[in-house]
Amino acid sequence: MTHDHDLVLRPTPAQTEAALNPPAGRTGGDLVVETLGGLGATTVFGLPGQHALGVFDALRRSDLRYVGLRVENNAAFAADAYGRVTGEAAPLLLSTGPGALTALPALQEAAAASAPVLAIGSQVPTAGLGGGRRGYLHELPDQAASFRGVVKSVHTVRAASQIPSAITAAWQSALTVPHGPVWVEIPQDVLDAPTSLPVVTAMDATPDELPPRPELTALAAHWLTHAERPAIIAGGGVIRSDASGKLRKLAELLRAPVVTTPGGKGAFPWTHPLSLRSWLEDRHTTDFLEDADVLLVVGSGLGELSSNYHTFAPRGRVVQIEADLGKLESNHPALGIHADARLALQALLETVEPREDATAPERVRVLLSQVAERIASQDLALEQEVLASVRRALPEDAPSFWDMTILAYWAWSAFDAKGPNQLHSAQGAGGLGYGLPAALGAAVADPTRPVLAVSGDGGALYSVAELATARQYDLDVTWLIVDDGGYGILRQYMTEAHGESATAATDLTGPDFVALAESFGVPGVRTTPETLERDLAAALTTPGPSVVVLPAVLRMFAPTHGQ
Repeated sequence: MTHDHDLVLRPTPAQTEAALNPPAGRTGGDLVVETLGGLGATTVFGLPGQHALGVFDALRRSDLRYVGLRVENNAAFAADAYGRVTGEAAPLLLSTGPGALTALPALQEAAAASAPVLAIGSQVPTAGLGGGRRGYLHELPDQAASFRGVVKSVHTVRAASQIPSAITAAWQSALTVPHGPVWVEIPQDVLDAPTSLPVVTAMDATPDELPPRPELTALAAHWLTHAERPAIIAGGGVIRSDASGKLRKLAELLRAPVVTTPGGKGAFPWTHPLSLRSWLEDRHTTDFLEDADVLLVVGSGLGELSSNYHTFAPRGRVVQIEADLGKLESNHPALGIHADARLALQALLETVEPREDATAPERVRVLLSQVAERIASQDLALEQEVLASVRRALPEDAPSFWDMTILAYWAWSAFDAKGPNQLHSAQGAGGLGYGLPAALGAAVADPTRPVLAVSGDGGALYSVAELATARQYDLDVTWLIVDDGGYGILRQYMTEAHGESATAATDLTGPDFVALAESFGVPGVRTTPETLERDLAAALTTPGPSVVVLPAVLRMFAPTHGQ
């Protein structure tokens, strides 16, 4: 009896000939780039180092496009954004020790945001492995241990023949839901050594699917069909699984209002009659969601930001669809459905029955008017106009990448992303310096659209070196820097918690960002709140990199997570 898995594809005569006569001058580094090409990669990000030179040398003999950044952490942010925009695994090439470790904060962000980054790092020669202290430059007793608590999976190579399989396994891991960063490390001597192995061709790394259990979706569909006040929280999992269309169909069938989390921005149309928008950090919204008799949570773990700082206490039934098993029911009891959001929403669409509820749009309108009245009472006209100016200047199909800055906190709640997968921020792990390098990665992924990066002056200093990258590759990125002379959000937190005199650590002496940009050959302009829309629009419609600096002190809206 023959089984499908017993079938072996026989090589063609041409393939046999090529295998018997591989090109001369190849090394383990060639096996790396050949495997990446065989998996479908077209672009790699990274930074060279002594132990990794073998793979960088091999790039010269490949069709892969290399985009080199100035700091490893920024290279990882760029790969993160490339993975978010394309849905593909983004290769990231790093060196040993300090080079590898410098990328850890960005890999933490990729893990928190489920971005598929395939990080490949070098190692000291095999003679120095195993915990010994041979005195090699960059040597660590156990380099992989530094990554195990951050990435999704770790893959180690000790011989050239292991390279294709290790990278393929890592690629599959990165793209199996929940997506995430993975780590592969290869010793220097393995990368440098000549190889007579055949050229790597196509590799099979089909991600595993994660369908829902039918008995669970059947029960969830029954609850939702017969609910009196259903509501939906849509998280980043909806974006990553490209399920926003299915979400909209389900919401309309159920007449269920939808709120999106910071990671789920754009998953549901902002101006839809059932859209609660994104005001999760608002007591009125929290009360509305708590009052739902059946709450469907799709692609969110209901973490700190998505639960109004853990003050959210649902009173009705909760159905949680989540691909990350560790997040399932981690914060609230629920009917937990461990599944990819797209597959689970499709199952519900096939099972629920339409609901009639003429009151839902009016309840949404009342809620949004309550939110608007609360914000209007706080004297925040400057902040709202700055955000509105950014929205008017940014083309509807242009993606934006936001650093951890006050304007980004506003954007989480009050910015219309105009579509799924268009607004991205560092809210997963909350590290500074994300905005510009992430925008560069997005511009590499899709050069047909301008890309906006938004930073404060504090976050800008983390990534200002990448203006050189923007200029070198002539990437169409406009960088808006809101300069308030410090770590603005931390200064506000410090003032609220410890008084005005406690802000010394958050005040910063900064450069002239316009002059600094121009020293990199990047045009810069200093603007005002009144001229921001004009200057930003002009920069976004001018090809190539540019910097717009807005000196302004913005404030956050008052906390709304108290009872």
